[in-house]
Amino acid sequence: MSKPPRISGVLEAALYAEDLAAAEAFYAGVLGMKILVHSPPRHLFFRAGNSVLLVFNPVETAQAKGTTDMPVPPHGAHGPGHACFAATRDEISLWRAVFAEKGIAIDAEFDWPNGARSLYVRDPAGNSVEFAEPRLWFP
Repeated sequence: MSKPPRISGVLEAALYAEDLAAAEAFYAGVLGMKILVHSPPRHLFFRAGNSVLLVFNPVETAQAKGTTDMPVPPHGAHGPGHACFAATRDEISLWRAVFAEKGIAIDAEFDWPNGARSLYVRDPAGNSVEFAEPRLWFP
């Protein structure tokens, strides 16, 4: 049996939002993420460090639109998803201030049993967006 190659990281992750204008206002406007691809009504792609956050309209991505050159299959999800962005404890404090200034409610903020700090908010589509110290998973 062949041994699988090592996975070096997550290249992209997807969240779903029907209102892409609201998603753009949150991810680009509030979080300051750079838009890599702007293609409403189907999707928006944002730079997230060394990876990409894909925000798809679930209605659009459930329909087959692949071509012979790019045979992307239909995909999608319904209901809120989750994404977590790496942040230091000091950066989490700065995010708390940004969210307070923008009137964005904090769902939760706490220290995990290993001492790592997490802060959670909701994007306009209801997705859970977390900011956490990387030591949550990698002490």
